[in-house]
Amino acid sequence: MSDRSRLRLVVLRVLVASILLTLLGRLAYLQVDQGAAYARATSDNRIRSVVTPAARGQVLDDRGLPLVNNRTALVVSVNRTLLHAAPHQGAEVLARLARVLGTSVGELSRIITPCGTRLPDGTVARASTKCWNGSPLQPVPVTSYSTERPDEINRVLAITEHQEDFPGVTARYEAVREYPQGSMAAHELGYLGNVSAEDLKTQGYHGPPAGAQVGRLGLEAVYDTQLRGVDGVQKLLVDKDSNVTGTLGSVPPKAGSDLVLSLDTGVQRLAEQALADGITHARTQYDKNAGKNYVAPGGAAIVVEVATGRLVAVASNPSYDPGLFVPRISPKDYSRLTNDPHQPLLSAATQGLYAPGSTFKIVSTAAAVTAGNSLGGTYPCPSSYKVGDRVFNNFEGETFGNIDWRTTLVKSCDTVYYKLAYDQWVREGGVTNQPGGKEAFPQMARAWGFGTKTGIDLSDERHGTITDRITKTKDWQSLKGIKCARAKNGYPEVARTDPARAQYLLALAKEFCTDGYRYNAGDAVLFAIGQGDVLVTPLQLSMAYAALANGGTLFEPRLAKGLLAPDGSSAMALPPVKRSVLPVSKDVLAYVRDALAGVPAQGGTAQQAFKGFPLGQLAIAGKTGTADVAGKSPTSWFASFAPAAAPRFAVVVMVPEGGTGGTTAAPIARAIYDGMYGLEGKKAVLGPGGTLPQALPVIRLDGSVGPPGTTVPARPATASPAPAPTTQALGPAGLPAADLPRRTTVLGRLGS
Repeated sequence: MSDRSRLRLVVLRVLVASILLTLLGRLAYLQVDQGAAYARATSDNRIRSVVTPAARGQVLDDRGLPLVNNRTALVVSVNRTLLHAAPHQGAEVLARLARVLGTSVGELSRIITPCGTRLPDGTVARASTKCWNGSPLQPVPVTSYSTERPDEINRVLAITEHQEDFPGVTARYEAVREYPQGSMAAHELGYLGNVSAEDLKTQGYHGPPAGAQVGRLGLEAVYDTQLRGVDGVQKLLVDKDSNVTGTLGSVPPKAGSDLVLSLDTGVQRLAEQALADGITHARTQYDKNAGKNYVAPGGAAIVVEVATGRLVAVASNPSYDPGLFVPRISPKDYSRLTNDPHQPLLSAATQGLYAPGSTFKIVSTAAAVTAGNSLGGTYPCPSSYKVGDRVFNNFEGETFGNIDWRTTLVKSCDTVYYKLAYDQWVREGGVTNQPGGKEAFPQMARAWGFGTKTGIDLSDERHGTITDRITKTKDWQSLKGIKCARAKNGYPEVARTDPARAQYLLALAKEFCTDGYRYNAGDAVLFAIGQGDVLVTPLQLSMAYAALANGGTLFEPRLAKGLLAPDGSSAMALPPVKRSVLPVSKDVLAYVRDALAGVPAQGGTAQQAFKGFPLGQLAIAGKTGTADVAGKSPTSWFASFAPAAAPRFAVVVMVPEGGTGGTTAAPIARAIYDGMYGLEGKKAVLGPGGTLPQALPVIRLDGSVGPPGTTVPARPATASPAPAPTTQALGPAGLPAADLPRRTTVLGRLGS
């Protein structure tokens, strides 16, 4: 054998030995070091969890009346595993079920198909296409029926009386969400939805498993943990084909707490009705500038308890029926809601942004006086004020001569604020001033809570816009590319239907492209009267007026007032949340409050709206606002509080494209005050002296809810556990006669 052959043999032996050593090392690593981990993974792969939903807590108003509770429904579900064990993978069963339920096989197939599954057409089922996000072993609810409608019960009977024709299909009594007050406060209450695969992928997610019901919007989402309680979980053992071979164990569900709100059903209903009536009336009024009636597509009305910042009523129009989401919203209804141009799913109170108009003058007054203008001085109110080559007019060209601050607010003189804002802008450097300097008017606006979120205990609200030199520069830097392109190319898509608006937008784009980074004098003077780039939510304005009314404390608005244990063993009050104190002297705040009391009186801008109102019984202080909007009718505002001398409540009303504040918004506020205090022949919804309950409702020993002040006997030191609900079968004779408790999740089974 040659030396070269021996060398090759040695290299081959070394290579083989190296491979063997590597394989042995890897085997040792897998069996010794990682053996326990792989054993656990193998065991976990044999275990599947099925969720048993806990009884979800009720949502109650301040008197204990239910706004959201649970009702017993007949829920038809399909166990996909058992269905596929039937001949032809259950195709005939699905066809029979579709005929009974009045739907299509394709619809049922989509509902019970787990998300992520590849469909016959090659697409992958996703949550947006209506698939099942829960465990494949868990029965999938496909529809629910009322226990009070015979026609719907007959559908269920057709299944349960012929169970042999529907393997894998069950019908059970289950608790689903119910809204006893209909669409009342829908935007605040929210609705439920299943945990999705996307939720599970969220970093830091520690919520319930896929398929469980969780709050998707509003209070249902914010207080989901407290309302939901703890879902029960049953551990099932399965083989490699996902067939159930046994049960590893189970944890029973724990009911959630009841959530008590500061919302008062009586005041909420009153506010919603007054708002709806006012909007309807506005649509009958002629807008001479537009040559047609006011559009008034919706609006908002808010009632705040000024001493605490708690919300007594939050009305938003248009609204929607949250019952549409029980147990799941149909594609047709969802499409109708999302494609509605008036956007009923969005809250005008917390998500709508509008120029506040003259209601903003309380902020500008505080800014001007704090900046050095005398509270006791007089100021000229001409019919117009010229800045450069642009003329800014008073409302309808009015002139009042030299007037004090009180008359300025009562008459709502714009030109006083134009001059004060312009002079302040000049003192602060005009267009040459560098961003970041002292800007009295914008800084005061932010101190009153504008330009930032209020902190309300809802999942969605908008922060609005307060523009100064810094924000102008940032906006210009981020938008100059788009705006300069528009300045060059125009708005051809708008010009096809509205040439005048296209020209207006083109002019704005050219101006922005040229010097959009500058905080001009025009920006400053419009800012002072709540126009231009100032945008607020009705909720922000409500909290500002509540702060004015209570002497300067700005609260975070709160809807939740407390939590009640489901067995009544404990109650936890949720205290008001103080946000800040206004940087305004008590003298200035008192002066402004006193001045606003003259707005509804003779000579004020709201005098017509309150003509004949018993101001001697209930003195109201407020401010009208009529905010101009390019290409549209004005936004109508009225922001107020009462009683004027010792305020308890702030009431703010807003109607976009509704005309002047005195003709649309103020009459709505008047109707709310009438109903709250029982004036002008109305029945009072408030208690004696205009009061609301301060204590929480209580849970009685029998589980029912008692109003605040209800005396409940002492509970036993060691309460006996409540008996488990019995299973009630539904046979040919029909439904069991006994009514089912509302707080129980699964109370009975239909059929065998």
